[in-house]
Amino acid sequence: MKKLKHWKDPGTLLASTGIASIGDFIYLVAINLIVLNMTGSAAAVAGLWIVAPLTNIVMKFWTGSFIDYRSKRKVMIATYIARAGLIALIPFAPNVLVIYVILVLLSIAKSFFNPSSVTYITMLVSQAMRKRFNAIRSFTSSGAFIVGPAVAGTLILLTSIHVTLWINAFFFVVAAGAMLLLPEIEKIEKASIPKLTIQQVKTDFTVVFDFVKQSSYVAIVYIGFIAILLFTFAMDAQEVVFAREVVGLSELEYSLLISITGIGSIAGALVLSVLSEKISIRMMTTTGLLLMSAGYVIYAFSWSFASIAAGFILLGFFNSFLNTGMSTFYQNNVPVDIMGRVTSVFELGQSAFQVLFVLLLGAAADLFSLREAIVTAALFMLILSCVFCAFLWKPGKEDAFAEE
Repeated sequence: MKKLKHWKDPGTLLASTGIASIGDFIYLVAINLIVLNMTGSAAAVAGLWIVAPLTNIVMKFWTGSFIDYRSKRKVMIATYIARAGLIALIPFAPNVLVIYVILVLLSIAKSFFNPSSVTYITMLVSQAMRKRFNAIRSFTSSGAFIVGPAVAGTLILLTSIHVTLWINAFFFVVAAGAMLLLPEIEKIEKASIPKLTIQQVKTDFTVVFDFVKQSSYVAIVYIGFIAILLFTFAMDAQEVVFAREVVGLSELEYSLLISITGIGSIAGALVLSVLSEKISIRMMTTTGLLLMSAGYVIYAFSWSFASIAAGFILLGFFNSFLNTGMSTFYQNNVPVDIMGRVTSVFELGQSAFQVLFVLLLGAAADLFSLREAIVTAALFMLILSCVFCAFLWKPGKEDAFAEE
């Protein structure tokens, strides 16, 4: 009973983020269909991939400076309510330009949410519980990957895209309601909050760079993790074209492939949530990264539904291992009082390179072939993963992976 009591607040937080994750996937399905119906353009739908990274490039310069001096819980609640209101407005948009404006505003709200949630989780969940918490959170996110699109499809079939979006908005209201049940951990005096000026932002960037210099091993590990994920983002952006036009899958086979990937991801997260206490952070991250990279290599060389499904199941299964290991490592090693600023600066660099990598892979596909571009990206990712994992096991760095 005492153990269950310890999980009361973390469980409520998991419920809130899980409900919001389902809402994210419902929204993703609906917005893709609306943009495609309005424009009939695959390029307009592909543009949805670029909105969030471009918005982050502008926002991440100062979101950390805003977040670290304010209540993370209140910022999370405000972003949930903002997302609910904006999604509810989409059905009233007269044209695709207005929809893209709403998408930018949604991306702005999310740019505040991510650093706030990482910091609030670190403050609410004790270090001894973080690995299990992150494993369960990975399970809820993977479940949302399956449940969200299924709910979206059912709602669209039974009602309409517009009604689906209004129901979708309610998911974020419920997520905000769950956050209201959680404690306000921080005691922030308004008089102590600095004004958000250019000078303050410069000062906060200096704080982040000082942290990077003082904790260079931690910084290099996390930057290396982000760099490897850039390859996955670029390959995922070309996934539909590769599966349909290069491998030759039908629309039904591609839909089934996505479901299989989700099931693999849920299975991996479920196994991890049960075994998380028995697997070290280093082993979890190493296993996850190497086998996920192997999954992308199988995907790159695929010639049939069976082969591409095998690659997707492998990468889906071990993606949870990688994310749980790195999330726990990050939370254990970045000071909570600067975590919002550190997260925002890292995400700024990540977003800038995401746009660059998507464009580079697209250009490589035009110059050579999409198969050659994907194979090159997957093999390079696997080589980098091997180097990265060797760096993780560098002697004398055991303290960075301590769990207590």
